[in-house]
Amino acid sequence: MNDVWEFIMTNEIVYTLTIAVIGVLVILFITNIMKKSLSRYVKDDNNWYKARKAANILGFVLITVYLAIIYSDMLGGITVVLSVASAGIAFSLREVIASIAGWLTILVGGMFGTGHRVQLGGVTGDVIDIGVLRTTIMETGDWVNADLYNGRIVKIANSFVFTEPVYNYSTDFPFLWDEITLPIKFGSDYTYVRELIRSTAFEEIGMYSGQTEAYWDSMVRKYIIEDAKTEPMVTLAVNDNWVEFTLRYVVDYKSRRLTKDKLFTSILEKIERHPEKAGLASATFELVNAPPVDVNVKNK
Repeated sequence: MNDVWEFIMTNEIVYTLTIAVIGVLVILFITNIMKKSLSRYVKDDNNWYKARKAANILGFVLITVYLAIIYSDMLGGITVVLSVASAGIAFSLREVIASIAGWLTILVGGMFGTGHRVQLGGVTGDVIDIGVLRTTIMETGDWVNADLYNGRIVKIANSFVFTEPVYNYSTDFPFLWDEITLPIKFGSDYTYVRELIRSTAFEEIGMYSGQTEAYWDSMVRKYIIEDAKTEPMVTLAVNDNWVEFTLRYVVDYKSRRLTKDKLFTSILEKIERHPEKAGLASATFELVNAPPVDVNVKNK
C-alpha cells in the first residue's frame, strides 16, 4: 500500500488524476446528500423536480470548476489543441451542440416547461423532463382517441426548436376551442334546439367563462390579436339530409374528451324528453330507379 501511495505521489500525472477523481466523488456525494435532504422538506412533486434538477446542475458546475482549477496549468495547451481541432469537433458534434443550444433557448426563451402539453416534432403529449440534450414527453393520442395518454415515453432532441414548429397548448392561453355537431330532423323547432344547446353549454362549461375572458384579455394586451368571443356559440347549417347545429366552445386543454361526453349526454337527454319538438336525424337514401327483377319458379 505504501509503495502504491509513493508511486502516486512521485508521478505528477497520476497524482493529479487521483486528486481529480477524489474531488469529483466528494462533490457527487455532497450532491446526493443535498437531494436526500431536500426530499424531506419539499413535498410538492413539481417543486421537488425543480429542486432535484437544480442540485444536479449545481453539482455539474462544481465539478467543472474543480477540474478547471486542478488542470489550470494544462489549459493553455488544451486551448491550442482545441483551436486546431475546432472545425472537426464542431462538425462531428454538430447535433450535440445544436441540442445544447436548443436547451438554452427553451430555458431562456420560455417556449415551454415541465407539465406543459405540447406538440414537438409531430409528437403530442405532456413534458415530463427537459434535459440538456433531449426533452422527454409522455405521449397522448396516436392509436388512443382524444388527448389521453397512450403509455409511450418519447425523447426528442432539443435541436428541433430550430427546425420545426413548437405547439404549446398551455402557455399564455391554457384553453382550446372545440366543437360538437348534432344532426336534427327537418321540421323540428329550430329555435328550441338552438336555445337547448346553448343553455346546456352554459350549464356544463359555464365555469370557464370568467377564466377564459381574463386569459384572453391578457393575450390581447400582449399580442396583436383580435378580441375573440370565448362564450359558447351555436350555429346552424343545412345539408341534403338534415339540419346541422354546431356548438363551438372553449374548454380546458386536458378536459376535451370528458367535456364532450358531458355535453352530448345532457343534450341528447333533453332532446329525447320532447320528441314532439325535435329529433335526431339519421342518414336516409332515396331509391330512384330499381333494376328489373326476373323470377322463375319451376315445379319439381
